[in-house]
Amino acid sequence: MSKIIVAALYKFAKLPDYRELQSKVLACCEAHGIKGTLLLAQEGINGTVAGSRAGIDALLAFLHSDARLATLEHKESLADTMPFYRMKVRLKKEIVTLGVPGIDPNERVGKYVTPEDWNALIADPEVVVVDTRNDYEYDIGTFRRAIDPKTTTFREFPEYVKQNLDPSKHKKVAMFCTGGIRCEKATAFMLEQGFEDVYHLQGGILKYLEHIPVEQSLWDGECFVFDQRVAVGHGLVEGKHDQCRSCRYPISPEDKASPKYQEGVSCPRCHDTLSEEKRARAMERQRQVALAMQRGKQHIGIRHKKRGA
Repeated sequence: MSKIIVAALYKFAKLPDYRELQSKVLACCEAHGIKGTLLLAQEGINGTVAGSRAGIDALLAFLHSDARLATLEHKESLADTMPFYRMKVRLKKEIVTLGVPGIDPNERVGKYVTPEDWNALIADPEVVVVDTRNDYEYDIGTFRRAIDPKTTTFREFPEYVKQNLDPSKHKKVAMFCTGGIRCEKATAFMLEQGFEDVYHLQGGILKYLEHIPVEQSLWDGECFVFDQRVAVGHGLVEGKHDQCRSCRYPISPEDKASPKYQEGVSCPRCHDTLSEEKRARAMERQRQVALAMQRGKQHIGIRHKKRGA
């Protein structure tokens, strides 16, 4: 059976007609059997979609036909089954929400660093390495020497910078994120704050894991992805993490061995804080999942990892 192509893409570009583009992009995706989510805003496009080789190629050709998106790049990985259940094209104020007016990566950003040059940069003791992702993403994998800002949303990143980084002291700052979009906007923000030598990993963690052999890698753990695969490792193979149905945080095989883990109901992170009402709803949902499996069907919204994955 042919593999499903999963394509993560984004492009900062001035799209004043982004509202009119919504129906055109959605029509193209639906015509080619593509599922996933794309965000459109005046500042550009962002999202992850999945489909057949021919379907993804058709979508990319459609997007590249717009001169403003002609240089749009994407990262590909493979999935055994479709990781999305529907296709959505949403309109947003920002394609990645920083919440600070006037920050425009279309005007200026930090210095791009290729995956091949990234190791040398972050090994430099004078470089401050910052993971711009959220806490649960950092917890399951990150680069060696990387600082965890302990943010729960990207909106908290500006306050982290204000409280912890100083352009007069931190002369070189290197940042990274999953696919490149968050750190690209973060570098634009940092430049506005007076930082001068600001770097970001081109193509993000996904491009690094795709191109850098494991024996040369400075990455530890897995990389959280925003689809039903939950996480990927080197070579972009599907990882071992699953996702808690109650709190939505990634859960490891070790978490599943905890007495606080109950499939479909709770994990060690949320077990002690679940209300009785939510626990009851989760247990009923899991009961319906079990019944569906007995009938040889898959309950909507539930995808089980392969045994041993």
